[in-house]
Amino acid sequence: MNTGKIEVHEVTRVEGHGNIILNVKEGKIEELRLEITESPRFFEAMLIGRKWYEATHLTCRICGICSIGHSSASINALENGLGIVPSEQTMRLRRVIHAGETLQSHVLHVYFLAAPDLLGVPSVFPLVSTHGEVVKRALRLKRLANDMCCDIVGRHIHACSFRVKGFPKLPTKETLAALRDRLVAAIPDLQATVELIASLQLPHFERETEYLALYHPDEYAMYTGQVIRSTRGTETPLYDYKHKIQEYVVPHSHAKHAESEFGAYMVGALARFNNNHEQLRPEAQEAAETMGLQPICYNPFMNNVAQIVECVHCALVALDELNALLDMDLQEEDLTVPVKACRCVGASEVPRGTLYHEYNLDSEGFITSANLIIPTAQNLNNLEHDMHRLVPQILDQEPDDIRQTLEMLVRAYDPCISCATHLLEVKFV
Repeated sequence: MNTGKIEVHEVTRVEGHGNIILNVKEGKIEELRLEITESPRFFEAMLIGRKWYEATHLTCRICGICSIGHSSASINALENGLGIVPSEQTMRLRRVIHAGETLQSHVLHVYFLAAPDLLGVPSVFPLVSTHGEVVKRALRLKRLANDMCCDIVGRHIHACSFRVKGFPKLPTKETLAALRDRLVAAIPDLQATVELIASLQLPHFERETEYLALYHPDEYAMYTGQVIRSTRGTETPLYDYKHKIQEYVVPHSHAKHAESEFGAYMVGALARFNNNHEQLRPEAQEAAETMGLQPICYNPFMNNVAQIVECVHCALVALDELNALLDMDLQEEDLTVPVKACRCVGASEVPRGTLYHEYNLDSEGFITSANLIIPTAQNLNNLEHDMHRLVPQILDQEPDDIRQTLEMLVRAYDPCISCATHLLEVKFV
């Protein structure tokens, strides 16, 4: 396409609303952007003046896919600020539900949103007749992952029993044993998933960029971490996250963009893999090798592959945690929380990348300010840079093929657009 315009209004198979605008004249890009048209959200403003314990229950409503992730970041922030160290029992239960949410989100994205592109169909529905067992496998895995959350915190999303310091209601040993047995039974489905993805051909495209992810010295950081690690060799303490990440407004988007001192960067499964691959379970490292993923990978389309690597890792981590919990004598815990004026900063690796929550509390525990930095908002800048690098490489293709490739690139990032649109300050006139 030497001259022409491509407009994709409402990119399909993503969460939320966004448009792709491409205008080419005589082989040169005159206009190229990803417009985020989702209506702004007001969660940060909504938090101000609320009590500290309301933060977790309000922010988990930001997203129905990453609800546990928002609860995790919120609880981490509050516990860091209030000086609370959760028990071993609590941390093991948290890792199980966090792994469950990661597994369900990755399965949803790879099987139902990304795979149709690779199989040449417009959606998952034609695959029901042509790849029925594959669709059933995806549904089995997603149902198990959802139940890993529901059986422990009372709901599949918007958890009832996920709080600062512990759990007001504990699951029974019978519930935990049933989840453990179902995870063992799901291992063949995970292995088949790895084989399926290994058989598919992803687009070949690379653009060197910075990848950011949390780092934990003792494990592949998912639930929490106290350091922001970069593939550029820097490590930033979590409390100094604003020194590493700067958000800013762009005129064509309701979501902010973000950059580090090196410019645009990427978060998510590929970023975690590139930074912390040596901490993955051996089975997950083997899965990465089978699917052709090696660090450091600069192909954003391989984010889908990294998600499947994490599915293997998270399932096995959850299995270990459940076995450990079954060997423990679970105890009801004192959930009394001493309140003080403090700055609360926490983060969690949710399916789409690092999620930051920050609150300032006064001496009575009221929230005086709040700041949330969403993974998709961090990725949008890098995604547009990828689009500008990719388009010149595919301009010799037909417009429909260019459109398809650009949509695939957006979907590869697995954007959660509704989460990414928010306003810090609201003035009513």
